[in-house]
Amino acid sequence: MKLAKVIGNVVSTIKTPSHQNKKLMVVIPVDAYGKECGDAMIAIDHFQAGVGDYVLVIEEGGSAREILGDPKGAFDAVIAGIVDRL
Repeated sequence: MKLAKVIGNVVSTIKTPSHQNKKLMVVIPVDAYGKECGDAMIAIDHFQAGVGDYVLVIEEGGSAREILGDPKGAFDAVIAGIVDRL
């Protein structure tokens, strides 16, 4: 699990079936002080995060499928929660 900050969203007109009706966000890993410390990635947002929010991201397909309730989905990263404060 990684701490990250939401820096944008992704708009896509064509998605794989497992990604239909899913909100995609661009997140960048941060340290405990909010300083960026990694490369940006795309994560599925299951918790209605917005740009500027700090979130917990899971980068593991099995956990992502469990959170999203889709055992056959092609997921790599999912926002698992929103952080209230650092």
